[in-house]
Amino acid sequence: MDMASGNSNGPLSRRRTRTVRVGGVSIGGAHPIVVQSMTNTDTADEVATAIQVAQLARAGSEIVRITVNTQEAARAVPKIRGRLLAMNLDVPLVGDFHFNGHKLLSENPACAEALDKLRINPGNVGRGARRDDQFAQLIELACKHRKPVRIGVNWGSLDPALLARVMDENAKRDQPKDAVQVMREAMTASALESAAKAEELGLPGDAIVLSCKVSGVQDLVAIYRDLAARCDYPLHLGLTEAGMGSKGIVASTAAMAVLLQEGIGDTIRVSLTPEPNGDRTREVIVAQEMLQTMGLRAFTPLVAACPGCGRTTSTVFQELAQEIQAHVRDKMPQWRLHYEGVENMTLAVMGCVVNGPGESKHASIGISLPGSGETPVAPVYVDGEKTVTLKGDNIAAEFRAIVDEYVARKYPRRA
Repeated sequence: MDMASGNSNGPLSRRRTRTVRVGGVSIGGAHPIVVQSMTNTDTADEVATAIQVAQLARAGSEIVRITVNTQEAARAVPKIRGRLLAMNLDVPLVGDFHFNGHKLLSENPACAEALDKLRINPGNVGRGARRDDQFAQLIELACKHRKPVRIGVNWGSLDPALLARVMDENAKRDQPKDAVQVMREAMTASALESAAKAEELGLPGDAIVLSCKVSGVQDLVAIYRDLAARCDYPLHLGLTEAGMGSKGIVASTAAMAVLLQEGIGDTIRVSLTPEPNGDRTREVIVAQEMLQTMGLRAFTPLVAACPGCGRTTSTVFQELAQEIQAHVRDKMPQWRLHYEGVENMTLAVMGCVVNGPGESKHASIGISLPGSGETPVAPVYVDGEKTVTLKGDNIAAEFRAIVDEYVARKYPRRA
């Protein structure tokens, strides 16, 4: 779907922003919305961190952020970069700095060189009189090493002096705003004032990305609408502390989908709390699926499947839908290398004749499995035409073979 088309049935046109280059990835301007993620390993453990960065990148994360909080972590960053290059992965790395970033970067220039972007939280770069000086040191180091910066405000670490100033200004108004509105105003002020200060210190405007992370859906929507109206910096979207499982997915999608539909947002992260020892790549898949189901980007063929009802007493269609979705995800890295446009393929696995044939005809490839009391056969539709009827115990394998053959036949091979 073309966001610039102005189609009233689709997303609105993206707002005009500057373009920020992060390694080999462009954020903002007319470039596609970028998916990001973050490791949860101890960065000082260069092997574990490189492995997780590789997992995230292979899952589709186009930029990966890593914590740089100690001297050991800073010294490990160049080694992590080397291990990634040895794996033939050149994914951009972002260093996440809090409290002591000015020291770590000044004492470890190889760390600064190995990173593609710096993330600075203006709420905790320093306290009192040290804040401005340490912020300036960070910006000067970014300029020295020619690195872009994300100025990332977080409501859990909002600069207390700035918040107090905004509260004092609010108290003097004829009609003071409530506490929630004051917090939102302080978040926006922190981001915009920090960006202006960074430009005064010499950081180019096209090397700045802004974010204002909160954990409330309505807060995120209100703050980013305000930011988008007041600047042309690219904006990084994400609901911080979104939570675990379906709660985190629903909250992140509810907040970001509203903004993305309004053309606000140039790069996103879904900040899911994984289950203990859970798969960190889940947040990447959710971000991709959010963008793809909104028609903003295409990453991998998605499978449409009916929810099931009293007509679909068999679990065969559920198992097949799950198996086919896993199959295309497993095959996608190879397909993407060899076939152009394969990510736009659509698949349908339906459980009975009510909507099965019709839904199947709308997909690139669809199958309608038999429901309760129906003839035990499964018609397959390819590009809207019925091509074959499957039956027996090998329907799943035969349907996978049809999908593989379709990809090889339909999509042009890359040179």
